[in-house]
Amino acid sequence: MNKGIVIALSSIGIAQALKIPLHYMKTKEWKPGLFVATGGMPSSHSAGVSSLTTYIALKRGVPSIDFALSVVFGLIVMYDAQGIRRQAGELTLKVNDLDELIDKIHEDDPVEYEEKAPDPLKEVLGHKPGEVLGGAALGVLLGMAGYYLTKKG
Repeated sequence: MNKGIVIALSSIGIAQALKIPLHYMKTKEWKPGLFVATGGMPSSHSAGVSSLTTYIALKRGVPSIDFALSVVFGLIVMYDAQGIRRQAGELTLKVNDLDELIDKIHEDDPVEYEEKAPDPLKEVLGHKPGEVLGGAALGVLLGMAGYYLTKKG
């Protein structure tokens, strides 16, 4: 069994599970569906790649090519989580608001048309920088814990 994969996937699951109580503490709203949702605190993407990178650093060493690959790909994942995916989420908010805007425009001059009610686009796709950093910190801690808990003698 590949311990790195187990540690990374466990970190993703733990980060996803933590979103529920953290959201509750912030809003007093219990939302178990956050376990499978994207976005939010902490970033499970960051937790997964950071735990794997930490595990590799401790297992193979910082000078290893394994560590170098993990760092580079981890940084790409974290950048994407808070950059491109976040921008896509913000654009989605604007697209979802267009329906309301069109209704307001046509209130004074109604036009006959058959309205098809599409499902709104998913609005939370990416992460704020603090959510990415929170996930990375969680990942480092879980990577260390995974390494030391699975280390032989």
